[in-house]
Amino acid sequence: MPQAKMHLVMPGAPVRGRLIGSQICTKGKSHSFVRHVVIDVSGTPLAGNFMVGQSFGVIPPGLDRHGRPHKVRLYSISSPSYGEDGRGNVLATTVKRTIDEHKPQLPDDDRQDHSLFLGVCSNYLCDIREGAEVLVTGPNGKRFLLPANFADHDYLFVATGTGIAPFRGMVMELLTGPKAVTTSQIYLVMGSPYTTDLLYDDFFRRMQTEHRNFHYLTAISRECRPDGSPGCYVDRLIEEHVDAFAPLLRNPRTLVYICGVAGMQIGIFSTLAAQGLGEPYMTVKDELASIDPSDWSTEQIKRYVRPTRRCMLEVYD
Repeated sequence: MPQAKMHLVMPGAPVRGRLIGSQICTKGKSHSFVRHVVIDVSGTPLAGNFMVGQSFGVIPPGLDRHGRPHKVRLYSISSPSYGEDGRGNVLATTVKRTIDEHKPQLPDDDRQDHSLFLGVCSNYLCDIREGAEVLVTGPNGKRFLLPANFADHDYLFVATGTGIAPFRGMVMELLTGPKAVTTSQIYLVMGSPYTTDLLYDDFFRRMQTEHRNFHYLTAISRECRPDGSPGCYVDRLIEEHVDAFAPLLRNPRTLVYICGVAGMQIGIFSTLAAQGLGEPYMTVKDELASIDPSDWSTEQIKRYVRPTRRCMLEVYD
């Protein structure tokens, strides 16, 4: 992995970026509200010093319910390392508005309060207009990065929801950037509940048309497929297309990146192990050695399965 610069701007001393773009990135009438938010960080320590696969911080204005300034929130960078502008001065992220009902979490919480609440930072980022200043920090992270030598590897990217963010930047860097490769095989599997929830779908379909070595597959979980069969999740899609994925996963060049909602790795690890493809990408402790992978429980996988150096895992609640 390349050497990544980190924590150049700390939360205690944020710098000011400027929002220069914000657009919806779902398709049609989605039940989610997700925006591609673009921030100019030129003149700050972040400029030219972030890498695709890292995150950066945003500090929303105002005070929390305890009267203290809001804490920093981290967002995945969805730009290539050379930025949206080609010079590393502009980064982007993929922001989903948090809209939910109150649920009691602490003993003193009101059990009758089921009013609607909005996530503080996600809605702040989606609401602000072009030209507004944003307090930013970072960059953060050194594990979920592309290798230093792109052409030495092939890639399997697996995403759900806004976990697609780093893969937008990675696909751009691999296929259209100044160090772009032309021969490495790149597979992207994107999972979402509905077709309208697919993010950056037009971009990935265009990349697939323009680059024969890029393969884009979608797993839609809550819609029937054209043949009438039920929808599927990303792990099921990999299982169904194992004849295509097996040569890729058996290749010692291949790296696997998984990003999205916590728990998505459970099905992926189970599927890879059941297909005899998991050894390069996970270590399995002795407690599972005598158990068929198809019988592994979620708790067992969480406790006894770990990704190897060839599997980059980034999941969130």
